Amino acid sequence: MRFFGETKIDFIEKRRIAFIISALFILAGIVSLMVNGGPKYSIDFTGGVSLELELSPVTENAKKIDIQEIRDILAQNDIEGTEIQEIKDSSGRTLILIKTKAVGDTKEKVSTQIVNIITKNFPDNVNPETMIRLQEEVGPKIGEELKGKAILAIFWALLGIIIYIWWRFEFAFGVAAVIALFHDVIITVGIFSITGKEISLPIVAALLTIVGYSLNDTIVVFDRIREDLKIYRKESYGGVINHSINETLSRTIITSLTTFVVVLSLYIFGGTVIHDFAFAILIGVAVGTYSSIFVASPLMVEYFNKRQKKLGSKGTRK
Repeated sequence: MRFFGETKIDFIEKRRIAFIISALFILAGIVSLMVNGGPKYSIDFTGGVSLELELSPVTENAKKIDIQEIRDILAQNDIEGTEIQEIKDSSGRTLILIKTKAVGDTKEKVSTQIVNIITKNFPDNVNPETMIRLQEEVGPKIGEELKGKAILAIFWALLGIIIYIWWRFEFAFGVAAVIALFHDVIITVGIFSITGKEISLPIVAALLTIVGYSLNDTIVVFDRIREDLKIYRKESYGGVINHSINETLSRTIITSLTTFVVVLSLYIFGGTVIHDFAFAILIGVAVGTYSSIFVASPLMVEYFNKRQKKLGSKGTRK
């Protein structure tokens, strides 16, 4: 049973427009990356400190702390380049998030320095037992190692995909799928650059999740294409592939909408810890669904048509 009934949308006819739209998104992302000097990496990759502090008034004389006050106090104590913002935890409490890529030049950790400075300057807002809600500190060496491993993880995932699809279908299908996956990852990273969001380890996990999600949808379409190529031998390659996309469209849309709604709930209600992760998945679901229809499948049409031209009169399709 098809949720949308039988559709006869000519996706292949619109592939040139789709290629232009994809190129514009990719170009915008690349320009943003060039202007910003590459992706904006989190402390997971650059090294540094991330602290979530609860600085609610604990005495009658206490007043709400202004973020600029914290920034000024830290700068006076030689802790520069800090990012400070107010966030809400899952229970609705207001916390102060402090991030800095500064590395301690003494035996004392930067996180300890920051806590001591704030405790000294804002004693009326510090409860030692509940002050630190989250503390992360990563050294620059570990950050560089993690960056290398993250890139390798994506590379091996893509290589494994192309080998798997080569074995299951044929090499051209694998190349088309990997191009579509590159398309999805590049657009996601580009949007993160445009919006000023950081690439962290959870975002790398999100990118790998996007790769898996997009691949699953693409393989469903490719599987139907393979079956239809055997059934509709007299139809053109474009007609067969267009028919295959329409046959799987209902499944594609229902799966994507279901996933999108669930991830959107995480994005809205999940709190700041998974906010960027959910944002990346939302982009990935939308772009992955688009690429399986308008990138991977049309690439196969281009491939089959070029192969047909080389075969000339030996081929049977138009």
